[in-house]
Amino acid sequence: MEQRIIQLYPQPGGKQPLKGSYLAHNLRQFAAQDQIYVYTNFIASLDNRIAISRDGKNGMEIPQSITNDHDWWLFQELASQADIIISSGRYLREWAQGNAQEILQVDNPEFAELRDWRLSQGLPPQADIAIISNNLQFPVPNVLTATGRKAFVFTTTDAKPSRIREIEKKGIPVIVAGDQNGVSGTTMINYLTERNYRIVFSSAGPKILHLLIASKILNRLYFTHTSRILGGEHYAGIVEGPLLETAADFGLYTLYLDPTGPGGQNQLFYAFDRQ
Repeated sequence: MEQRIIQLYPQPGGKQPLKGSYLAHNLRQFAAQDQIYVYTNFIASLDNRIAISRDGKNGMEIPQSITNDHDWWLFQELASQADIIISSGRYLREWAQGNAQEILQVDNPEFAELRDWRLSQGLPPQADIAIISNNLQFPVPNVLTATGRKAFVFTTTDAKPSRIREIEKKGIPVIVAGDQNGVSGTTMINYLTERNYRIVFSSAGPKILHLLIASKILNRLYFTHTSRILGGEHYAGIVEGPLLETAADFGLYTLYLDPTGPGGQNQLFYAFDRQ
C-alpha cells in the first residue's frame, strides 16, 4: 500500500503520497547563477534528542527508536537534489568503524528511482562531498572518490601540514578555510561557488549547523519530529555552539503529518526557511 501523509501547511492541505513530497519542493529552482542554496535535515525525539550516547562509550548515534523508513526516504529525496553534500571528519571515522552508511544510496535498489531522477536532471549519479574537519584525524576510504565523485576537505590553520599532504596524495584538495576558531562557513561557500556548486545539502551534525547558521548561509532547515520521549543524560540537540549573537529566525514553509511513523506513532515533517 502506498504510504500517504497529510499536508497541514500551507492550506488547503489534504492527503498525498509520501514519495515525491520533498522532490516536489524543487530545491534547484532556488539557486541563483552566482549564489549557493544551502539546506539541512534532522530527526529528533519529542524531547529534542537527535543523538544519544552509544552504550555508555565515546561517541553519539541517532537513536534507533526514532529512525524509520519514512524519514529515511525523505532524507534521500533531499540528498538526491544536491550538487554536493557537506559532511564531517567524524562521519568518516564512523564509516571506517562500520557505524555509518553511504549518505546518498543511489546504488541501493530501493532508491533506484532517485538515481534515475538525478540522471533525468542531467546530474551525476552521486553528489560530490565536502568534509569539514579541524584536525584531519579521519581515514580516507577509497570509496569516497569512487565513480569519479569529487571530494574536498575544509580545515583550519591548526591542521598538521604532513596530514594535509597525506590527504592530497589521494587526489583530494585540502582547503585551509579558518583559524583556531574553526572553519569559516563564508570561506567554504565562496570556494564552492567559484567551482560552480549551487545546491548544497548538509548531512552533518549540530556543530556544523551552528557554523552554517552563524555564517548566515543556511537557507532551509528540514526537521522531522517523532512523537516519542527518550530521556537520557548524555545526548545532542539540533545545534551546538556558542550563543548566537543574533537569534536566527525561521518561517514555516511546509508541514506534513505522517500518521504511521515509528512504532505506528505519528511524526511531523517540518520545513523552515531562514528569514
